[in-house]
Amino acid sequence: MATEGAFIQLAVPRFDGHYDHWAMLMEIFLRLKEYWNVVENGVSTAAEDVTLTEAQKKICEEQKLKDLKAKNYLLQALDRSILETIINKDTSKSIWDSMKHKYQGTTRVKHAHLQALRKEYEIAHMKEGESVNEYIVRVLVITNKMKANGEKLKDVAVVEKILRSMTPKFHYVVCSIEESKDTSILSIDELQSSLLMHEQCMSNIVHEEHALKVTHGNQYAGGGRGRGSFGGRGRGRSRQSFDKATVECYAYHKLGHFQWECKKGEANFAESQVESEECDDPIFP
Repeated sequence: MATEGAFIQLAVPRFDGHYDHWAMLMEIFLRLKEYWNVVENGVSTAAEDVTLTEAQKKICEEQKLKDLKAKNYLLQALDRSILETIINKDTSKSIWDSMKHKYQGTTRVKHAHLQALRKEYEIAHMKEGESVNEYIVRVLVITNKMKANGEKLKDVAVVEKILRSMTPKFHYVVCSIEESKDTSILSIDELQSSLLMHEQCMSNIVHEEHALKVTHGNQYAGGGRGRGSFGGRGRGRSRQSFDKATVECYAYHKLGHFQWECKKGEANFAESQVESEECDDPIFP
């Protein structure tokens, strides 16, 4: 067990692709080691024709040693793939400047991309006709991109996002899940499983209703074709009761019937008279 006041070795900050964050930690680390001056300003060198005193030579040697140690820490912070791109850098300052030029602009691009992803995440909602699987996959694709760009997004935030952005037909399902489960510890996989189960139940109900309509179609349609007040082929579609008490016949000026009914009645009467006379004639002459 370490005693109080014992020296604690600081870990070298590893570069994880997020330059601004790494540069801040690395600068603090090098300042604590008292090597930041050579990283920021470089090592001063004397001209070849200048003769240095022993004290000046000692100062130059100390600066070169500090620069070497700072370079060692910087190399420890970088992966091999990055080291291969800066293998020709001789001083800690040249390594630092190279990293700044390579990755500081990339960090700004990532930040702008992250802002766009945050907006897309906030406005995302389940579309009509979209399945549970399709929507959850769409949300997870956005969240994974956000995490890749440095966003620290917890599962509970994603669960709550999905629950509050479902279509209206899932509202009673969401209420049921929130009442029966603790959403603060509910995983995304558990939420997806629960929503898929409810989606399957709703799909089964729709299929059963469709089967009932197919089996009992005439009852749902209003009782057959043409005779009810719905459907039909035209003649009975909008037929209503009509009072002919005020209708005047143009032929005889009597109320209660139309002229065509009167004429039809006369024709039927004449036809019946002819048939009657034919029946009165004897069969044999």
